[in-house]
Amino acid sequence: MSDHLTLDISWRLPLPVNDHPSDLLNQWYASPLGQRLASCEKQLADRLVHKAFGYHLLQIGFAPSVQLFDSSPVSHKVMLCPRVALGMSESSIIAEPHELPVTDNSQDVVILHHALDYAEHPHQVLREANRVLRQGGHLLIVSFNPYSFWSLCRWRRRKTGAPWSAKGFSHGRLHDWVNLLELTELQSISGFHRPLVESERWYKRLGFVGSWLAKLPTYNGSVLMMWVRKDVAGMTPLKPEWKTRKLISFPVAEPSTRNKSARGKSI
Repeated sequence: MSDHLTLDISWRLPLPVNDHPSDLLNQWYASPLGQRLASCEKQLADRLVHKAFGYHLLQIGFAPSVQLFDSSPVSHKVMLCPRVALGMSESSIIAEPHELPVTDNSQDVVILHHALDYAEHPHQVLREANRVLRQGGHLLIVSFNPYSFWSLCRWRRRKTGAPWSAKGFSHGRLHDWVNLLELTELQSISGFHRPLVESERWYKRLGFVGSWLAKLPTYNGSVLMMWVRKDVAGMTPLKPEWKTRKLISFPVAEPSTRNKSARGKSI
């Protein structure tokens, strides 16, 4: 009787859980809802990263299981994470996002996968990414959108775990930060417009909501991506053709021969 009671008590003891953002985010991406979001993020990233070429790519984030550089033509790809986690390759780097052990102007492509959302000092993380990015290189910023179902679900559930504990930055704020660093925003997209529900049944039922929101000309998806370029210093980006003004040529009357002959007689 006592042995059975001891086993029952030990079974009810809570398991130790690490509250580090990297561990929490990795666990959430392993869930069915996290896998759906990871699939959406990969599809969105494939539309952007395939445009950039070079030799070195660095993805900075807290979830090494989500790799957004599969469609990139860059040959050398490295993942950087603050802690060791499952899914990391041998070429991964263990470091803090706000203190990158990478030389200046060495990366052709840098991906910030929710690195700003969980950073204590997101401005410093963005400055570090700009420092290691070479002139003419590209930066992909991935963040949770505060103007979406993600923010609504976080407010109603009042949860502290991932991904609800993320800060989340709007397109306007990211645009201002990018301009302060003199970076050029090339394209911004958002995705995963459906409510963040765990049930597969309700996820399919609410598909019409996502289809309707995706048609709106606003950034209302739970995931927001901004594609940025670091232009060469001293160069002015060319304006599109539709912005260049063209002068209208008016016909100018030429002097007649009669006036010329009149002038000749008077002289």
